[in-house]
Amino acid sequence: MNVLLIEDNDSIVTGLKYSLEQEKYKVFSCTNMSDTVKLLEKNKQIDIAIIDISLPDGNGFDLYKNYIKGKNIPSIFLTARDGEDDIVKGLELGVEDYMTKPFSTRELLARIKRNIMKYKNESVITIKGISFDFDKMEVIKERKVIPLTRLELKILHLLFSNLDKVVRRDYIIEKIWEWTSNDVNDNTVTVYMKRIREKIGVDIIITIKGIGYRIDDTRK
Repeated sequence: MNVLLIEDNDSIVTGLKYSLEQEKYKVFSCTNMSDTVKLLEKNKQIDIAIIDISLPDGNGFDLYKNYIKGKNIPSIFLTARDGEDDIVKGLELGVEDYMTKPFSTRELLARIKRNIMKYKNESVITIKGISFDFDKMEVIKERKVIPLTRLELKILHLLFSNLDKVVRRDYIIEKIWEWTSNDVNDNTVTVYMKRIREKIGVDIIITIKGIGYRIDDTRK
């Protein structure tokens, strides 16, 4: 998979490029509009673009609208500009997603994977008869929706967004606190995992003792 990273902050470029390459993505990076346009003219296969809005020679909105959108490249705006007007403008242009700085690299990687899957009509992933619909945020078994709570869905979404990779317990604790603002401890994760497993009724969640949880991609 090829990722086009358009960002003029060297430290962000270095960090993201390393993280993306660890996930086996090939990264093409540009620091301004003119270099991006030249790269796009070479007709390289790009699976997704990560676009900073504030660039030295223009802005990401114009770059996306005039040079990227027409090539049907799914894109994510990555920017320090978190005003509602900017977010709405980006989404109205047709961009798939929008993240503000500072951001979680792990969350960005999950969004990249999700948007690539969505673009390739893989918005539903089925593992051992359990289907996770990323668009509808539903879990289906034998054509019936499994009645998970909103928080249980979000936890399972983390696992399905990171197939073949361990999602650490401390990261899940951090996300539960972010979603609920409630006190969270190690036992909280154990309880939620037990409830999820009981509801889905299929042994797809693997426990990595003392570290976290993983769902393996058995479609290979």
